[in-house]
Amino acid sequence: MKITFHGTGYVGLVTGACIADTGNHVMCVDVDADKISSLQQGNIPIYEPGLDAIVQRNCGNGRLQFTTDIAKAISFADVQVIAVGTPPDEDGSADMQYVLEVANSIGSEMDSYKVIVNKSTVPVGTADKVREMVSSQLAQRGVDLDFDVVSNPEFLKEGAAVNDFMKPDRIVVGTDSDRAKALIKEMYEPFNRNHNRSIFMDIRSAELTKYAANALLATKISFINELAGIADRMGADIEQVRVGIGSDPRIGYEFIYPGCGFGGSCFPKDVRALAHASAEIGFDAELINAVERVNNRQKEVVFGKLMQHFDNDIKGRTVALWGLAFKPNTDDMREAPSRNLMEAVWAAGATIQAYDPVAIEEAKRIYGDRPDLLLCDSAESALKSADALVVVTEWREFRSPDFEQMKIALSAAVVIDGRNIYDPAHMQELGFSYYAIGRGA
Repeated sequence: MKITFHGTGYVGLVTGACIADTGNHVMCVDVDADKISSLQQGNIPIYEPGLDAIVQRNCGNGRLQFTTDIAKAISFADVQVIAVGTPPDEDGSADMQYVLEVANSIGSEMDSYKVIVNKSTVPVGTADKVREMVSSQLAQRGVDLDFDVVSNPEFLKEGAAVNDFMKPDRIVVGTDSDRAKALIKEMYEPFNRNHNRSIFMDIRSAELTKYAANALLATKISFINELAGIADRMGADIEQVRVGIGSDPRIGYEFIYPGCGFGGSCFPKDVRALAHASAEIGFDAELINAVERVNNRQKEVVFGKLMQHFDNDIKGRTVALWGLAFKPNTDDMREAPSRNLMEAVWAAGATIQAYDPVAIEEAKRIYGDRPDLLLCDSAESALKSADALVVVTEWREFRSPDFEQMKIALSAAVVIDGRNIYDPAHMQELGFSYYAIGRGA
């Protein structure tokens, strides 16, 4: 098959490269000429394990192309996948500008039947708006051409996106067209050989499924974090509680790890967008709104514990920070808890010494050069003469450090563990002042 992907961001690049890797011919188009030039030279703009090899392999054998030529990309394939960003507006709604710009371009340039696939995370009803936009452009041209609009939301986890796409739990497709359904089935056939993972439904249900999935996962995180706050004040250990409830198969262990809040490009944005969409139709989504409020509060917890230890005065102190990305195996710092912490520390007059295995360049891009931020090249160097260590990202290399060396490097043996990766009893035996999430202190 020939397939065009509009957008070379996280979703477009990963999906396009993986589709090409199964033998299809893929063209990725983007208006960002610098990004396209960089991709043509083999440079990957995001950190995603395994992606660079797939892109290089398929560019090398000619199955994956990158271009800025919109007309060329539209004429290239019958299947046009929209995978552009839908950033949040100030009111929390999803910004549909880029999705509708692609729809406008397709309507302006298409000269044969097209299946237009919405893979961007979009509000319910977006397929209707795309259909209206394309129809409007065709009418202006005085052209009568058939086309179908399909909803095919992505379910990729940053840091595991390649594996998620190659071995999907489910492939959700919303369509009311047998012709479109046949083409989508063909596109996903290589991923259904073991068993059929495709779930076909109506378009609006498919659009809502994406938001529902992310909102439910975010709800589980906020629930365990709220319970952690209760456990702290009751003298209970949330990690023991987690095991106790997770052993119930109706609950399970996934997404009930207490911590310092969720971030990234999906959960915060999608929770807000669903709440906004609900308000627009006159429904007060109380639980979904509470999920965001709990998460915002949770992002303040590690700073609160830091201030508590130092009697609410950290002016002139240095804080070591392990982890900048919102989670391991990505360099994404969008809405990361590290940002809340750093900005609060700076406002209190202290300095940050930070280390992250892959997100240092992203931190430089966001904050630039500033005297109260030292970006370090190792976890050990971040500790040097710091008054406390705060862990906010559970990278594997942080799990079993040399604690004796840690004590020597730090000017005070203070650890605030925002991801509960250390054992409280062991840390206390070693002589640390140790603070975790929901573990009774």
